Amino acid sequence: MKTKSIFICLLFTLMSAASSLTTAQKKDTLTIAFWNVENFFDTLNTNGKYDEEFSPASKKHWTSERYQTKVLHLAQVIGDMNNKRGPDILGMSETETNGVVNDLANSTIKNLNYKVVRIQSPDERHISTALIYKSDNFDLLNAVGDTVHLENNHPTRLILHVSLLTKNNDTLHVFVNHWPSRLGGEEASEINRVAAAKILRSDVDNLLKSNPSANIVIMGDFNDEPDNNSIKRDLKAEEFICDSADYSYSLHNLAWEKKRAGEGTLKYHDQWDLLDQIIVSSSDVQNAHQSFHYLCGTFTIFKPAYMIETSANFVGGPLPTYGGNRYLAGYSDHFPVYAKFISIRK
Repeated sequence: MKTKSIFICLLFTLMSAASSLTTAQKKDTLTIAFWNVENFFDTLNTNGKYDEEFSPASKKHWTSERYQTKVLHLAQVIGDMNNKRGPDILGMSETETNGVVNDLANSTIKNLNYKVVRIQSPDERHISTALIYKSDNFDLLNAVGDTVHLENNHPTRLILHVSLLTKNNDTLHVFVNHWPSRLGGEEASEINRVAAAKILRSDVDNLLKSNPSANIVIMGDFNDEPDNNSIKRDLKAEEFICDSADYSYSLHNLAWEKKRAGEGTLKYHDQWDLLDQIIVSSSDVQNAHQSFHYLCGTFTIFKPAYMIETSANFVGGPLPTYGGNRYLAGYSDHFPVYAKFISIRK
């Protein structure tokens, strides 16, 4: 009888272990990232005065060699993310054309099988947001660009809304943003970012109205901090701290822990700014057993040593491509950010 009991206990243990292993095998960890890639222009002068700034004849001497260096540098950073496997989804801002994003996807990270989503914005600098995703992990369902109407009718970047289907057949809504800048002063220009926030909030409300459990990931260079009015009051993205979140809010800003720690994605006059953020819907943080959810505590500012500025006046900040018109052969004036999510296959 004792031997039989031991056998039954052992069998139960082995079955539990096998069951746990099966569950673990069905879990995919997905890395979702955003990066302002800073003036990712080609060398062709086709789009007006801002485009002319990035041409071989300009003061910046933006040559084919410098462009190719930019492509390789961006690819280096992207390829090193996610333990050198590259992010599964990467949103970008400041891309000039579909061509430059395709050049990037077909460079040294070609083996990651990225597909490109991009819609040209009416922005006067001709820069737009874009998104690349691993085609092995997602199928594209839809992509639209939502226009932000400013009071002064000044053209600005579209909000890119990409719908992707995961291998678990979950629909993931990704919004890629690059809100109006603080040109003219933070206070005077706030109205423009508030306009962007209200458009985005309306898009989110429409999604949640049709599906309260919608998986929504909002990313971007918002040109505002997590506690500024545009994000906290108008977008209604609440502070998210692991294990102490207020789930009565429908959107949660994953960048808050870094904000409280005084960290940032770019440095200006020795001051860190956290303008690059990732915000998710409540369903993605509220239930760890949901088939798609945020892996708590994984929001990260990616700062590999080779892209950190070492000169005295800017030490610790991201190394940009240019300092004014002086070529620095850097990467971007922003660090990328990412967060990890669990997708459980049924």
